[in-house]
Amino acid sequence: MGRKLFCDISPTTYKISLRKEIMLRKLKDVCSQEKLATTHDADPYPIIVKSHSSILIRKLHGVDLRLQENKVTNIKLACNKINGIVIHPGEVFSFWHTLGEATEKKGYKEGLVISSGKMISGIGGGLCQMANMIHWLVLNSPLTVTELHHHSDALFPDERRRVPFGTGTSVCYNNIDYRFRNTTDQNVQILVWVEDGELCGELRSEKPFPNRYKLVEENNHFRKEGDTFYRISQVYRLVIDRETNQEIDKELILDNHSKVMYDYSLIPAEQIRDD
Repeated sequence: MGRKLFCDISPTTYKISLRKEIMLRKLKDVCSQEKLATTHDADPYPIIVKSHSSILIRKLHGVDLRLQENKVTNIKLACNKINGIVIHPGEVFSFWHTLGEATEKKGYKEGLVISSGKMISGIGGGLCQMANMIHWLVLNSPLTVTELHHHSDALFPDERRRVPFGTGTSVCYNNIDYRFRNTTDQNVQILVWVEDGELCGELRSEKPFPNRYKLVEENNHFRKEGDTFYRISQVYRLVIDRETNQEIDKELILDNHSKVMYDYSLIPAEQIRDD
């Protein structure tokens, strides 16, 4: 058996390794040529590029409801930091640079955290839903994602899913970040807020972009490989000319082959294929 990594020796060494990665990221940002977005504007920009909402509390099999309720608190605190942020042309939005570290001292509570494919509780848990929201808005725009960490496993059933599977992102302060660059010629703005039990978000701009975007999931099914089920699908991004309404591009952005981590009895029988 090989030697353990330093971070795997004990919980203490893991914390030391994590703090090292956090400091390295901060040092990298200081030395980088990238300009991170920091400006906020309380007045909404006139053009809605994309809007979306997601349910905050879902009845997830085997998940303590308290963790979901705490997530709502965490999301509201995150909204206070992110709402109204403006990304100027050439600037980069960083999830953690904007939000800061989620600590108990700041009011964050224990929520659901995914670590090494397992569901555990942790301070600030549930903030990935905010990152998912922002990523979905960005996918429906000409902005360019520069850092993304996909969830590799199918952790929950698809009940009440509103977006194609796999279009979320993992975040962990601050070495696992979510970032995008404004590669357009105008300012863009992100608005996020909580209303009627949902996280709501809008990406806004100063003037309309020439194209609109649509994400579609194809070949969606489950397949058993050995004793393990996998969720299979492909996600494409369609680029549509706003003036002619014609599709001008179709790009494969995700080829899902994700291990199912929940009870196999919850997989719809009609979605299982042998091929």
